[in-house]
Amino acid sequence: MLITGADGFVGNALCEELHRQNHVVRAAVRSLKPSGPSFPPQTEVVSIGSITGNTDWTRALKGVVTIVHLAARAHVIREDSPDALAAYRVVNVAGTEKLARDAAAQGVRRLVFLSSVKVNGESTSDHPFTEGDAPEPEDAYGISKREAEQLLWKIAAETGLEVVVLRAPLVYGPGVKGNFLRLMNLVARGWPLPLASVRNKRSLVYLGNLVDALIAAAQSPAAAGRTFMVSDGEDMSTPELIRGIAKALDAPPRLFALPVPLLRASGALLGKGGETARLTGSLQIDSSKIRRELGWRPPFSVAQGLEDTGRWYWGTVSDKR
Repeated sequence: MLITGADGFVGNALCEELHRQNHVVRAAVRSLKPSGPSFPPQTEVVSIGSITGNTDWTRALKGVVTIVHLAARAHVIREDSPDALAAYRVVNVAGTEKLARDAAAQGVRRLVFLSSVKVNGESTSDHPFTEGDAPEPEDAYGISKREAEQLLWKIAAETGLEVVVLRAPLVYGPGVKGNFLRLMNLVARGWPLPLASVRNKRSLVYLGNLVDALIAAAQSPAAAGRTFMVSDGEDMSTPELIRGIAKALDAPPRLFALPVPLLRASGALLGKGGETARLTGSLQIDSSKIRRELGWRPPFSVAQGLEDTGRWYWGTVSDKR
């Protein structure tokens, strides 16, 4: 099995779990770095350089039956590219298309593509997103993921390559970065947070659950040609998440209440409107389809996922603060 982006947050955890299950794994990385993550024994690591529409996948694809395509230009909060959409398209669209066409030409049977809930949109109100909802991506990252999905379905129809798409919400677990890690830092340091009055609901997926779903998508005959939303299935409000993080860190949850309109207005004035919207708004997905059609169940609860993330935090991150 070929894993692209194998040295990333999700990729490294997937390689470790596949090794534990005695799968033969080939890990595709941009470059071989002595300081990079370690891979399980017997993992063949292949450097493929930058992912574009011109990437040479020949060596990486030799003898491969299944691909899990994780490599991407990741979503960032503060985008600094003068043409963000063009930058995302180089990797996420053109790069994915080249991989899929080369894979089909070399006889690969299945490609599992990790997409994002951002394909559907940035927020929900009256119901969670489902696979049947019309995609409405709002940012460059979401647009690029949607375009990549469309190209994969086109290639599947032309070549017979089996495509499976998983759309994930925010992923947390050991090694998490970005806003989730910043929130953990605030809770660990005992910062009072003015979010007690927030009554939103957000879907998350623990790293171990996502890895398990990716393996199911790669192996299940019923997954071919399908799109699945994947989550922990335990949606939480922001205050509930903060309390869960606090419990995992053995720290007190210091929450106090400010009206949500005031929070949003303050966020906009401080240039943090997007971050405030995510903390106060809802973004839910319905992951019942993957449970129903693949018989998949998250092997870990949110409490277990947060506990594992907390252990990693105190063992790794807290020493570097």
